[in-house]
Amino acid sequence: MDRSPRDDAHLVEAPLDSQLGFEGRLLTVRVDRIRLPDGGEATREYVVHPGAALVVPVLPDGRFVLERQYRYPVRRVMLEFPAGKIDAGEKPLATARRELREEAGYTAASWTSLGTIHPEIGYSTEFIDVFEATELTHVGQSLDPGEFLDIVAMTEEELLVTYDCGGFTDGKSIAAYFAWKRRRG
Repeated sequence: MDRSPRDDAHLVEAPLDSQLGFEGRLLTVRVDRIRLPDGGEATREYVVHPGAALVVPVLPDGRFVLERQYRYPVRRVMLEFPAGKIDAGEKPLATARRELREEAGYTAASWTSLGTIHPEIGYSTEFIDVFEATELTHVGQSLDPGEFLDIVAMTEEELLVTYDCGGFTDGKSIAAYFAWKRRRG
């Protein structure tokens, strides 16, 4: 259903004031007082994030290049596509190229945009631009200090079986797979 933005006016919340709740190295938390569509007031707390880029790397034989990395907040090793935060002044494609090289150890001759996702709309400004990378060349990893991860190559079927077994639960990677699959038909 195609709706124009003017049709959404009855849903819009208007900011009244904003305060800094927390400022860290990666994230900032804002606490805003807002006017609700019915005239009432409420508070919204949200994370301000600079955005990220994610890569769906596809080897010539059709297998995906994925990472296995321990993620402290959920206290487990997660399976995910290479991704990373956009640095100040950096374009999303440059971030994608950098993350594919540093984390997965590949460069790509062909890049295709698969769209943008908003992974946590209830509490974050984060957006993730998603790219497919093909015509890959292995050049070796260049991990940041304190970064530890394994690289695995999986067929689409292996990835789906892993999903079915609860071993592939990273939301951004699942959304990226959907975007990739949608483009492939």
